[in-house]
Amino acid sequence: MRLAVVGGGSTYTPELVDGLGRLQEVLPVEELALVDPAADRLELVGGFGRRILARLGHPARLTTHTELEPALDGVDAVLIQLRVGGQATRLEDETWPLECGCVGQETTGAGGLAKALRTVPIVLDIADRVREAAPDAWIIDFTNPVGIVTRALLQGEHRAVGLCNVAIGFQRRFADDLGVAPDRVRLDHVGLNHLTWERAVTVDGVDRLPDLLHVHGAEIAESLELPLELLHTLGVVPSYYLRYYYAHDEVVAELRGSESRAARVAEIEQELLGMYADPALDEKPALLMERGGAFYSEAAVHLTASLLGSAESGIPQVVDLRNDGTLPFLSDDSVIEVPATVDGSGVRPVPVKPLAPLYAGLVAAVTAYEHLALDAALRGGYDRVFEALLAHPLIGQVDLAHGLADRLIAHNRDHLPWA
Repeated sequence: MRLAVVGGGSTYTPELVDGLGRLQEVLPVEELALVDPAADRLELVGGFGRRILARLGHPARLTTHTELEPALDGVDAVLIQLRVGGQATRLEDETWPLECGCVGQETTGAGGLAKALRTVPIVLDIADRVREAAPDAWIIDFTNPVGIVTRALLQGEHRAVGLCNVAIGFQRRFADDLGVAPDRVRLDHVGLNHLTWERAVTVDGVDRLPDLLHVHGAEIAESLELPLELLHTLGVVPSYYLRYYYAHDEVVAELRGSESRAARVAEIEQELLGMYADPALDEKPALLMERGGAFYSEAAVHLTASLLGSAESGIPQVVDLRNDGTLPFLSDDSVIEVPATVDGSGVRPVPVKPLAPLYAGLVAAVTAYEHLALDAALRGGYDRVFEALLAHPLIGQVDLAHGLADRLIAHNRDHLPWA
């Protein structure tokens, strides 16, 4: 079995390599091909990855490639985790929206649209090359904004599925709080990528969410930076990305007065790369947890193993996939994030209970924005960018949308050929 990682020079990658090493019985990979145009980073990450595999007794070869095609020979699955423009563009995405009084964030609002415009054409080009070189390979997208990028891939008729670590993060946290093994915990996780709610947390068929909110509600609310009263009122646990909607103005004020997440991540990345250069280091450092992407490796390994038929199917996994009637108020080609059954034939959403209006309304509005965002990413043009911004529920005002559109294009001309 051969696996390729596009964006393999990311400081995330050792997390994935560590997961492959620990879970080698689940996904018996013979070769892991890391692809990245940044040769210096790639060699540091690749060398560190080889030491991790050796320590864990994994026999796989780890190869590095600055060009895509050599890595695609005989590949069974391709994980895409790239960032167009690196942390520099992320810093801009988090900064210029604040000039208009809007949240600056890499996946939500105007910053998220900028990232989608830069990313979708690149990912589609990669997917076309994967299809030509390895037509049966699965594409697993971890590149944000996952919902929009996955929709682009599926619309292009690629064998693709989207993956996010939010659900597995909640699963592991709730399992720890309840004192049970993670594989006994099932989530009623529903919504869109970075716009989801946990409506039930079942252990052996019994919903334990009321117990979690009663005993651990204060800690959960603190971690989400949302009022405990809200969690009790709703009776659900929102994704932490919902704070951008439920407390938008408070978040904007905080962002204006603090160091950006992008600046901190850039610092962490430099520290990590320095660590990875140490030939004695052969296990992932604690600092990697601050980089983000917790439990990404476990989710990616289990998803890949199920798609390639090397793991038991039937256990629901939370992924991003076509709606196909699951949420009846959305079009079939919308991309939602829900539990799904996964096997070699593909992914199929598990039936979910109807969404209450409080959640369905926001999901419908953001889905409409994502439709317009993808159209802007595929066809370009100021008017399409403006319309996507105008449709976003965090923006929705003409003057505001024009101001954001002007800034978005000015900050991204190098990545938008049509601009």
